[in-house]
Amino acid sequence: MSNLKAQIGQLVMVGFDGFVPNAHIEQLIREQRVGGVILFRRNIESPAQVAALCRRLQEINAEVSDIPLLIGIDQEGGMVMRIEEGVTPLPSAMAYASGYASHAVAGCSPADCEELHRIGADELRQMGININFAPSLDINNNRNNPVIGVRSFGENSPTVTVYGLAAMRGIQAAGIAATAKHFPGHGDTASDSHYALPVIAHDKSRLDAVELAPFKAAIAAGVDAIMTAHVVFPAIESDTATPATLSRKVLSGLLREELGFSGVIVTDCLEMDAISDVAKGGAGTAQGAVLAIRAGADIALVSHRLDRQREAVQAIVDALEQGYLPLEQVQAAAERITQMKYARAMQHWRDLPVVPQNLQAESAMALARQVQSLAIRHQGAPLDCTQPVLLVTVEVLARTEIDEVALGASISARGTLLPLLQAAGLAVTEMIIPPQVGEADFAAVLAAANAAPQVVFQSYNATRFARQSELIAAIDPTKLTLIAGRNPYDFDLVPKARARLAACSNRPPVLQLMMKYLLGN
Repeated sequence: MSNLKAQIGQLVMVGFDGFVPNAHIEQLIREQRVGGVILFRRNIESPAQVAALCRRLQEINAEVSDIPLLIGIDQEGGMVMRIEEGVTPLPSAMAYASGYASHAVAGCSPADCEELHRIGADELRQMGININFAPSLDINNNRNNPVIGVRSFGENSPTVTVYGLAAMRGIQAAGIAATAKHFPGHGDTASDSHYALPVIAHDKSRLDAVELAPFKAAIAAGVDAIMTAHVVFPAIESDTATPATLSRKVLSGLLREELGFSGVIVTDCLEMDAISDVAKGGAGTAQGAVLAIRAGADIALVSHRLDRQREAVQAIVDALEQGYLPLEQVQAAAERITQMKYARAMQHWRDLPVVPQNLQAESAMALARQVQSLAIRHQGAPLDCTQPVLLVTVEVLARTEIDEVALGASISARGTLLPLLQAAGLAVTEMIIPPQVGEADFAAVLAAANAAPQVVFQSYNATRFARQSELIAAIDPTKLTLIAGRNPYDFDLVPKARARLAACSNRPPVLQLMMKYLLGN
């Protein structure tokens, strides 16, 4: 049973809170023999701290296993970078092709996309992280999508394929594993699987031509891992209560047999409501782990709660004992995971420097600035530096899996222009409101805007939030500078605004580059 316990543990990846290993994660590694750990912002303080954390996690694991841990992270770039301080600031995926389409020059080309992802992945490797849950191969062909947006390389399959595979090659060239996600595609959804179960109702021929095309190309190019989507695809799985993550027809029938993928299949987090919320029809996290593995997944990702993580491991054990989960399937999954770990030289974690030595190289920073600068869309006049500014910052104030900024234990810079405008000598008053603008905020901001000589409004997916859009429209356009803070589609909300900017991100390195347009220099 000891060997079987180790094999079962390989099939589970977990997360925990803290900058150093705590009793939670030590127990899961030593007793449950889990084979993987996922890091979030709650685990990030600095690159040196992350390196020490990863080394210690591997040391704990080495006491009970000869197989190294998978240590993963969502380091996509732009809006989804769990590690920001001390590393090269990668642009959001959408920035590459949008910049290239606007300028058709080197700096946004697929080659530069590949190089920046190689640089970013090498920085992760130096810290001890050995799998990146990137690139996203979702096609953002639904502008109402609440969770993909700028995380996608584009709005059509050729663009996503070209840039997504460039990113994949860059990640793998650095020696760590790349993960294509979210299979079979999360782009054409209008709901977020963190909170609900989306449905993509296209027929199989459409899926083959569009959603599946980038994944087919990634499989042909040798991608290491593929992450599933908690999305229903009726053209493949007739049971509309069964998302792709739990569907044998999707994971074994489509992905393994039809598309020929032989690498590692990892689920998206099984604590997302689409799976965990039984009241909404979900299977529950523990049963979801069993169903996912039975469907063909290799790794069940349970990112947060210790009770759910322990229950998931026990549920897999129980399913094996009851004959519901075939032993050979568990053994085959463990073998695929082990093969990936050794193919990507993850066993050499002891050879890494104690402190990362080559982060934020001058050439890397220059390339990142060039790519991001070319992706900035701008129109209009600069601010009047002699007049006060009302800055309205739409900010995510509730934690989600994607938007973790300034909400966890780590100290993360807010995505606000306030310090940059103040440093430029402007008198600034900031008002912070959530994306879903309430009536009190609406009235307060509008009153302040009416009294202010100039207004900078930094939106956040306003095209998806009616009252946010209405508030922007209610502000006098002759005094309004509108900044699309996440998706670039907000740029078109007020064509007659004094100025408009979009850059596929609201993170500090991008806002810094926007300042030259705001100041007119």
